[in-house]
Amino acid sequence: MSKRLGWYKEGLCFECTGCGRCCSGGPGYVWVSDAEIEAIARHLKITDEECRRRYTRFCKGRISLKENLPSYDCVFLKGKLCSIYEARPTQCRTFPFWPQNLESRETWAEAALSCEGINKEARLVPISEIAIQLAKQEEADEGQ
Repeated sequence: MSKRLGWYKEGLCFECTGCGRCCSGGPGYVWVSDAEIEAIARHLKITDEECRRRYTRFCKGRISLKENLPSYDCVFLKGKLCSIYEARPTQCRTFPFWPQNLESRETWAEAALSCEGINKEARLVPISEIAIQLAKQEEADEGQ
């Protein structure tokens, strides 16, 4: 578990609005594990190999989802919605509770600039839930 649990001990306000901004813009990386590729392939009813070929790329020694060019939107973003929502990777599931966003009040405020669901009339997410999401993301980072 992260040692950063501190400045947000009262919880943080966040509720996804479905705006799709976290999946667009960029460029960037959505890191995926072999198990996540397999889950996406099952969801799409294709083979793991086809999923890798069509939807992933090898970058910086890791595997990332492809982006649509020139927009840099995630390959699975259709309009403002994720077309693989039920099978989305851990990185997507845990946003915005990523280590880099939770470093300080300032980094959280910076993340809010590009995410309309952070702080603005959003539900208060308790520290217990934040800790679970953060741990999942940190575990995923260590496994890739």
